[in-house]
Amino acid sequence: MPNTSQARSDPAYNPEYLRPTEFLDGDSPAVASFVARTIDGAGSDVEMAVRLYYAVRDQIRYDPYNVRMERDYFKASTTLRIGSAFCIPKAILLAAAARRAGIPAQVGFADVKNHLSTEKLRTMMRGKELFIYHGYAVLYLEGKWVKATPAFNLSLCEKFGVRTLEFDGRNDALLHPYDVNNRRHMEYVNERGSFADFDFELIKAEFQAYYPGAFGDTASPDGRFENETPITS
Repeated sequence: MPNTSQARSDPAYNPEYLRPTEFLDGDSPAVASFVARTIDGAGSDVEMAVRLYYAVRDQIRYDPYNVRMERDYFKASTTLRIGSAFCIPKAILLAAAARRAGIPAQVGFADVKNHLSTEKLRTMMRGKELFIYHGYAVLYLEGKWVKATPAFNLSLCEKFGVRTLEFDGRNDALLHPYDVNNRRHMEYVNERGSFADFDFELIKAEFQAYYPGAFGDTASPDGRFENETPITS
């Protein structure tokens, strides 16, 4: 059973931060199995959180083309089944996995300007550099909330020359402003806040309004994003 004693000492504690939901479906067999094998032998909440972060970051390939505006697509168990996703489903998976391990978790969002992209991705996004509702997980560890961004897997970072984002369970892991060549990378523009559950209808409406026609009801993963040539703004 989850250990909630530490969380209940925090004035911001909400039992919803530990419950499975339709999207943060930590009670599904897929997520339960993923968590069990990932945290096996871990000695603390911080160690469990760190292990889960790296498992989500590197075992689930970042794929901005694999986007489907259907409810089932955003479930943590679906992300495990597909094996690739963009930032929001990866954040949902990490939050769901943390809750399964007994760590209170939320899903957070921010608008970010990506200075390092590809021609194909910019075309799909209708030329816009702003990624609205970039997703990350927020975990309650050692008496405080910390942000963890598991979006970019290690192999992608190596191919694009992007700094890998490390997480120690004690400090926020936010996307780097510069890449390994000191080119502008990610700029945080607007914080949207963190939430106990994922609001699918809100995200669908916001995406369809800001990126008209970019995301349909059918995902089109091609596994080639890592092989594209990055460009900077």
